[in-house]
Formats: sequence, C-alpha cells, structure tokens
Amino acid sequence: MKRRPTIPDLARIAGVSVSTVNRIINQTGAVRQPTRERVLRAAEEIGFYGLGTIEHSVRKGRETHRLGILLQQGGRTFYRNLGEALTREAERHPDGRVELTLEYLDDLSPDRVADRLIALGDACESVALVAAQHPMVADAIDSVIGKGVPVAGLIAPLSARGNVSFVGLDNWKVGRTAAWAFDRIVRDPGKIGVLVGNHRYRNQEMNESGFRSYFREHNAAFTLLEPLATYESAAAARELVENLLSDHPDLCGLFISGGGITGALAALRDKPRREDFVAVGYELFDATRSALIDGTLTMVISHPMETFAREAIAAMIKAKKAGPEGGAQRVALGFDIYTSENV
Repeated sequence: MKRRPTIPDLARIAGVSVSTVNRIINQTGAVRQPTRERVLRAAEEIGFYGLGTIEHSVRKGRETHRLGILLQQGGRTFYRNLGEALTREAERHPDGRVELTLEYLDDLSPDRVADRLIALGDACESVALVAAQHPMVADAIDSVIGKGVPVAGLIAPLSARGNVSFVGLDNWKVGRTAAWAFDRIVRDPGKIGVLVGNHRYRNQEMNESGFRSYFREHNAAFTLLEPLATYESAAAARELVENLLSDHPDLCGLFISGGGITGALAALRDKPRREDFVAVGYELFDATRSALIDGTLTMVISHPMETFAREAIAAMIKAKKAGPEGGAQRVALGFDIYTSENV
C-alpha cells in the first residue's frame, strides 16, 4: 500500500520548512505569495491530502487590495522615508497583492486635504492619511466611511462620527519619556521651551500633555513655557527658537515635539553651546542624526519606520476585510530612542 505523503514530505519537495507548510495549511502567520504557489505546485505533484486547504490559502493570497495613503509634503525627509517604507511593504506584503496609491500634499489646508481624501476614497478600498484634526477633514472622513471605505489616521489620531482606525505611537508615553530625559539629565531645573507643528495635530497635543503630566508628578522645579506652533515651517521654527533663546537666557532645554526641526537645529547651532542645555527632538533622519553626533540634540524619539509601514498596511487590509461593521483598528507602536551613542 502506497504511503500517504506527509507534511515533511511536502516541505522537502517544495524546498521550504515544515513550519512554513503548517502556516500555509493553518493560515496563520505571514508567508509570501510565491512561496504559497511553490508549495501548491509541490502538493499537486505528490498528491498531498490537504491540497484543498492549500488551494484556499493560495487563492486568498492572490486577492488584490487597493489602498490609498495621503502623506504630507514630499520635500520633507521624514515623509519621503515613510513613503518609501510603505511602498516596499506594499510590494512584499504576504496577504495578497497590494495596489498602493501614495500621494504627498504640499498644500495642507483642510479643504485640500478633504478633497484628496474623498478622491482616494472613490478609487481605493481602504485609505489612510496624516492630517490635523479639523471639521472639514472629519466631514470628509465620514463621507468616505459612508461609502463603505475604511479610514485610518497615521501618526496623528483623527476623529469623526464614524469609526476611524489609528496606527502610530502612544504619544502620552512619548511626552513622558521626553520629560524623563530632562528630569534626569538637566543639572539645575529651569525653563523648557516647547515647539509643536500645529495645535490641531492630536499626537503633538498628547505629547505635550504627557510631558506636562510627568513634571507635575515628579519635578515641579521646572518651568514649562507655553508651546509655540511652527506650522510645519523650518523658517518659523528657527525664528521661534532664536526668540526663545534671546527672551529666556536661563532656558535649560527645548522639547521639539513636531514641526520644522531643521530650523530649530539651525537656531541652536547659531548660539554657543551650553553643556547643561538639553534638547529632545523627533524622528531619526540625516539632520537629526548629525545633530545627535555634534551634541545639538541630546535625544531623539522616533517611529520604527519599517514596523510602522508593515503595521499600517496590515491594519488597512484588516479594516477592509472587516467591513463597515468591523470597528476601528488601533495599533500603538513602540518607539525608538536614540542618543549620540547608538546612532
């Protein structure tokens, strides 16, 4: 009597591990589509008993997902890097074929953001965007959701009447972690300046909230100045930091929570460096890496770019599959911390 082929037999013929075959059969974990196809061909060749299950897994992997993502200002290094990471992840995502429409917006006015969001919603099955909270944007989100297309906020949470997904950092923890750095590093507590990009970015508002809560709890000797909005402009950030340094010669630190960090760094470099001055910034890219190395920045809190891209694509596909009644997908990522010693 001929022996029935086993899973180890199939793995050997297909040139994959037994665990890979198990993931395909049980539909658990990520397996790239070409690998699924190879295992299917091997299963057909040897007459594997679980052929139907493998065929189902392969058909599932052949599904196409039309995703649309709206990012900000393609001239900014962070968003270019993020866009490239999202594109790479879309190309290699194991759960079907991803057709990604990726747009950058230089005009961040709420009406422009709303218009592009609606256009993406008409062309895609799931959309995500980086945007400031605004009634016009919220109304556009509801319009898109009303057509059965799920919407996710990336980096900054967004709210509307419908369920809006979110992929990003736990910004309360980001703010408290930044505050911890000042508390532990600054020798003589004094004034700390705070920069935000726009008060309508909810992630930056949560950064500041967590930042202040830490000092209320642990060290009231610091004086936290009112946050200043740069409106994502490097020129505005530079002028604001120059004014802070001029108006507050006893300033002991600067928390750059968002918006125009390259301008802030230029202003800090223009002044003689004080050894006891602490500056905490956001996102690791060439400018912030150089600032860590030369001492302009003390610490950088950053999105884990590849993980962020992977989780964003996965959440958008999951929201699409769940349908309008599936509820919002919420993914809180851990963040990376960099100093001059680990860049």
